[in-house]
Amino acid sequence: MNHASTDILIDRVPGARNLATDAAWVIAFSLVTAACAQISIHVPFTPVPITGQTFAVLLSGAVLGWRRGFLSQVVYLAEGAAGMPVFAGGAGGALHLIGPTGGYLLCYPLAAALVGWMVEQGMARSVWRLAGALISADVLILCVGSLWLRLFYHILFAQALLMGFYPFVIADAAKIVLVGCTLPRILRRLEARTDVLSK
Repeated sequence: MNHASTDILIDRVPGARNLATDAAWVIAFSLVTAACAQISIHVPFTPVPITGQTFAVLLSGAVLGWRRGFLSQVVYLAEGAAGMPVFAGGAGGALHLIGPTGGYLLCYPLAAALVGWMVEQGMARSVWRLAGALISADVLILCVGSLWLRLFYHILFAQALLMGFYPFVIADAAKIVLVGCTLPRILRRLEARTDVLSK
């Protein structure tokens, strides 16, 4: 079986797939990321808030696949750079891409693509394998974000981890559990329904 298409949820949605529908999904998930960014909790000892953005990034890759997941986050960053209030706290503007949170933001397309590629290899069929894919993408975001903080503030990497990695572990673990436990179940149910209809 070719998992590249069957494991991507939107490819199971009835209707012809074409450039217009792909573009609609990409824009829709860019807006989902923008909405999740407004779920924002500021932490006193770091300039980086805890937000729902990471959840949206992981979800976009898992649901759209690597190409569309990547593009959805590129569109999200373009919206923010153009001044739309899509970043945390309703912020917008290109300066946010080179500010303290720039490392996280610029890594979103890569993280979404990583999850999407792993899902296309069949990793969404197992909770544990999908969890590994989601953890890999999340750690990528946190490490790049922390490295960016190190360079931005000219601090030791250990200090950057205290500001940009450790405060987000618990919240990100919850996001991973939410996506990781839900997607394999949905795929199995869709497959069971398809098998029933085909008989």
